[in-house]
Amino acid sequence: MSTTVRRPPRGSDALGMASGLRRRLLVMLITPLILLALLNAWFDYRSADNVALQQDQRLQALVPLLADSVIGEGMKRGDPPILLLAPAVEEFLKSTPDHSAYAISDADGKVLRGEPWLGGLPPTTPEPEFHSEENLGVTWRIVRQRQQTVLGEVVVVLADGADPRQQWARSILFKVLLPNLVLVAAAAFAVRWAVERALKPLLELREAVERRSPRDLSAIDERASPEEVRPLVNSLNRLFGLVNAQAESQRRFIADAAHQLRTPLAGLQAQVEAWAQAANAPGRADGTVQLRAEQVNKLRGATRRTSQLANQLLALSRADSRTMQAQPMQRVELKELCESSLEAHLDAATAKRIDLGLDAQPAQVMGHDWLLRELLGNLVDNAVKYTPEGGTVTIRCGQRDALAFLEVEDDGPGVAGGERQRVLERFYRVKGTQGEGNGLGLAIADEIARVHHGHLELQTGAGQRGLKVSLTFAG
Repeated sequence: MSTTVRRPPRGSDALGMASGLRRRLLVMLITPLILLALLNAWFDYRSADNVALQQDQRLQALVPLLADSVIGEGMKRGDPPILLLAPAVEEFLKSTPDHSAYAISDADGKVLRGEPWLGGLPPTTPEPEFHSEENLGVTWRIVRQRQQTVLGEVVVVLADGADPRQQWARSILFKVLLPNLVLVAAAAFAVRWAVERALKPLLELREAVERRSPRDLSAIDERASPEEVRPLVNSLNRLFGLVNAQAESQRRFIADAAHQLRTPLAGLQAQVEAWAQAANAPGRADGTVQLRAEQVNKLRGATRRTSQLANQLLALSRADSRTMQAQPMQRVELKELCESSLEAHLDAATAKRIDLGLDAQPAQVMGHDWLLRELLGNLVDNAVKYTPEGGTVTIRCGQRDALAFLEVEDDGPGVAGGERQRVLERFYRVKGTQGEGNGLGLAIADEIARVHHGHLELQTGAGQRGLKVSLTFAG
């Protein structure tokens, strides 16, 4: 069972950012367009209203002319009155015959000549009366006024079916709404295209940063970014530089401290080892000597752990992937590496009656020999340390699915699935773990695996027992 860390889809945040900008730009563009459309409709209405006012004035001017056109009664009683239309009235009626009409009615509203539907209640005052009326699907602008003629007082009615306000109501869809809808749709398409084009350099910059290793703090090339993004790139490079300088300072401190501690710790350990050998020499069985021997043995254990910690801190600092990028890799034979590691740990395994085996096939990788030796040494040392007496530890290497691998398997207590990711952290030890350790062995191995662009995987060993740690190298 392997431990994996799931990441959200790489493009999800970018798509969200693009969609948010697209929506904002669309709203910012559509709102002025809608306001302009409303303003345009208002101007059109005002223009139609002005034309309608001119139409009313024209109809009012034609009313007395139509009254003057009445020149006499009909030949017989009940015949319509005789008209001799004034040129202006004749031109009005002939210019739009389907949208112009007239009527002459008596004081009671009875039509004497003209369109019968124009009859109705006569005006109560001498002033002209205007109103709109619909007839046969046409909205007419109608004026009625009492006028004195040769027949006496009559009511003159003129109607114009070319009402500009009615035409405006009909044409608003085609003159205002439809063009603006087309403009809004074109604006939406243009915004989508423009945002995608404009954000492309920013999204590429984001992907470039996301593809980086968390330990890669090198500067971003400013020339590859558009001018508008360069301030952001400068800020990122400045931040990378500060973090890198701080991390480099910490690495130097750890490396210097570990290096300085190695010499005095080595001398102290040699002295304590000599004391331990003298204290554990045969023939000294009295209680005082035995108590001193126990104290010296405890001191020896503490000295060994401190010396191991200093060596591991130095190895961890030297194995940092950022410091190794500039160093060239060489071809490393994994089989020879496994054989030398077997020899180095054979005595420790024999002391615990552990069967330390080797299953090595020829395999070569590009890497750093001393780092891979450190990695394998940590894995084997952990396996021997935590495997109980009489157990089995196997070192393997070779080719699997055309990829080289290193592997160490034991039948010890193993690591629970929920702890496998955490044991790769520095100074973390599983609760209840027996034996000496600093929690750095697997962290160093994981760091070295990153340097070699490999993946360190922790699985359960054969027979659902123990732990199997594998490093698969990239092709």
